[in-house]
Amino acid sequence: MNEETKSSEELLKALPTVDGETVRKSSRPRWKKRLGIATLMLAATLALPTSGHGQFLSVFDSIFSSIQSDIGSSLSSVNQIMQQVTKLYQTTVAPLAALNQARGFVVTSISSFRNSMNQIFNTPFTSAVTPGPQQFESILHSRLSTQIPSLQTSFTTNYGAVPQANTALPQDRVMMDMDDALGQQNLKTTLVADQGQDLILQTANQMENQVAVSTPGSNPYLTAQAQVANLRCQAYMQMMIAAELRQEAGRIAHDNVLVKRRTTMTGGVNSLITGTLTK
Repeated sequence: MNEETKSSEELLKALPTVDGETVRKSSRPRWKKRLGIATLMLAATLALPTSGHGQFLSVFDSIFSSIQSDIGSSLSSVNQIMQQVTKLYQTTVAPLAALNQARGFVVTSISSFRNSMNQIFNTPFTSAVTPGPQQFESILHSRLSTQIPSLQTSFTTNYGAVPQANTALPQDRVMMDMDDALGQQNLKTTLVADQGQDLILQTANQMENQVAVSTPGSNPYLTAQAQVANLRCQAYMQMMIAAELRQEAGRIAHDNVLVKRRTTMTGGVNSLITGTLTK
């Protein structure tokens, strides 16, 4: 008899008796007892969630009922008000037919005039024949402010530099220098203005495209953008007017210098005549 059999008999002796008989069901092997305990535990575990699930369902039913009865009526009222507001906008404030008509007018205007206007603005006006003036004219029509150094070099090449000190009168050299400076300044200003014109035209095209797909309520923003573009355009115009005024003032000063020189020369001639007659 092995040790396991001895321990089993000792356990049987220690078990209680029912009507004088010892409960011998416990004498079965251990794996059967463990299997029975696991089965009972599994059954108990499966039985517990059933009642808990029913409680959760009852809680959700109460929540859904409260939403449908209390909150649902309020949401229905809000929905009706929103529908009325939407209808007011669609029929009175911003009728869809009028919006589509305005958008169609903008699209038609863009397709009719934009290409023609671009051709006018970008039409070349080159007329120089010899290589030097052709290069100078190409720089003038480049519409790039980065070409200003090249413009100055080409200007000196085509119009010549100021004579040396020993080859012309000091007053003549000063006048030539001033005239060249005013001429270069205005030519550079026109080059910058052409580049600014391209930026203004691009902004105008973008605004036209935005108007073609605009929505109700966007008019103040488009108007503000148009005002900013208008101010920028006015700034370029003022710059060109100022350049024109400088050029005109320089021409008047140049003409006045010629008058002064003639007066001086006339005074010198009178002095010579008077000296000759008095001798």
